[in-house]
Amino acid sequence: MSNTSTILGEIEPELADTIVQGRRELFTRYARAGGILASAPLVLALASNQAFGQALPKQIEDTLNFALTLEYLEAAFYEAGNKSRGLIPSKYRTVFRTIGQHETAHVQLLQGVLGNAAVSAPGVDFTAGGQYADVFDNFDTFLTLSQTFEDLGVAAYKGQAGNLMSSGEVLTVALQIHSVEARHASEVRRIGLKLGWDGAFDKPLSKSAVLAAATPFLA
Repeated sequence: MSNTSTILGEIEPELADTIVQGRRELFTRYARAGGILASAPLVLALASNQAFGQALPKQIEDTLNFALTLEYLEAAFYEAGNKSRGLIPSKYRTVFRTIGQHETAHVQLLQGVLGNAAVSAPGVDFTAGGQYADVFDNFDTFLTLSQTFEDLGVAAYKGQAGNLMSSGEVLTVALQIHSVEARHASEVRRIGLKLGWDGAFDKPLSKSAVLAAATPFLA
């Protein structure tokens, strides 16, 4: 099964035909490059820059680039962790390999939506200046940062959803990513023998709060 199949829901071909209409060529070009499923929300998201006259609205562009920066961080974290020999216990390797694949798929999707407007991947320092020096040697430290990043991602998407309201298609895709991030967070908490939730209601985080939490890990 494709990695993105757990992120993006498939849609009936007849409905896709109605929604996509003349955008098939555009989607095909993106899909062949990224190996992405032909779900209607994704097709429309990839076509958004054309729908808005070759450029996304500034608010949407800034919000998606903010999300992309966090996804770069997560993808790089899991790439390094999954490559660290002896770090992840064998019974959890599939879990973290899959989470890493999801984060890479999120990066590719957001890059596809943003096109030339996508920001570049930032430099990273997962030791946070030495505070977590054993992050890729000690599974407990790795698990702590994994939960930190997943919880942060969930709160960040929730906090920025209002900035995507002008494009239902882009908002739909962002919410699809958000729900997967929430599942990641719950699974990582379970592995750490913690509850998968903090209460009946999750709180969003502002952009400034998210950046304050993420900045120590950005080189």
